Amino acid sequence: MSDTIKILTIQDLSCYGQCSITVALPIISAFGIETAVLPSAVLSTHTSGFSEYTVRDLTEDLPDIKKHWEKEGIYFDAIYTGYIGSIEQFEYIKEIIDSRLKPGGKVFVDPAMADHGEFYFGFDQEFADKMGEHCKLGDYILPNTTEACYILHRPWKEDFTHEEMLEIANELSQFTKKHVILKGDNHKENELGMIVLNKDQADDVETVYNEKIDYVSHGTGDVFASSFVGSVLNGKSPSDASKIAGEFTKRSIEETIDDPTHPYGVKFEKVIPEIQNFLKSN
Repeated sequence: MSDTIKILTIQDLSCYGQCSITVALPIISAFGIETAVLPSAVLSTHTSGFSEYTVRDLTEDLPDIKKHWEKEGIYFDAIYTGYIGSIEQFEYIKEIIDSRLKPGGKVFVDPAMADHGEFYFGFDQEFADKMGEHCKLGDYILPNTTEACYILHRPWKEDFTHEEMLEIANELSQFTKKHVILKGDNHKENELGMIVLNKDQADDVETVYNEKIDYVSHGTGDVFASSFVGSVLNGKSPSDASKIAGEFTKRSIEETIDDPTHPYGVKFEKVIPEIQNFLKSN
């Protein structure tokens, strides 16, 4: 009987540009987790910094893929959802989770739909409301402050106080069975924090900090989420997994920041050899 952990990640596939599946597949695999993929859409490039990119929505393919997996007896120990291509996909993804997740399996939800106070192209409040319902399926949800505010129908601002971040994380806990990892605590100078809340233990709230680097790049949220998932599936607690994911993301930015020819993502590949050190030291 195999002791290999198998995860399915459901998100878009950008043929060029470092985000979504092209980030999740190599990073989670490098953490020693067998990783299967289900593209919600296929794009020629990601949507940041490129124009006239092609998009093929794969909503209609999802039911037949599920049926084939059912026929083959394919199950997963964990399911991780990222960018979801359409409102119609939420119900299909729920059916996949209900059908293909092993008993006791973990669900990770990165509600990838907004940042810096604005929705990504094509998304709106109706989509955010559906995403909020989808988050209820998750054992772990990993929103940034913009996504959290849209889910909760709260006004967003550039800087929240630490107390406000704690309040948002606590309110978000109603959408998840266990854990909330809220990204974007900026109240400390030169540090970026994440609120880690364990819903099962009301007093178990921790803020995890990493060095802040003033560099904005597409795909860093996917790098963080993927390394968090890999860490949890290696037995790490949510707070330790957040520390590892924050450090992995910071190191990926450091490898990229001085290269002006690389604006479409971060060089996470350079950091993969450091994964075992991260796991040993946290």
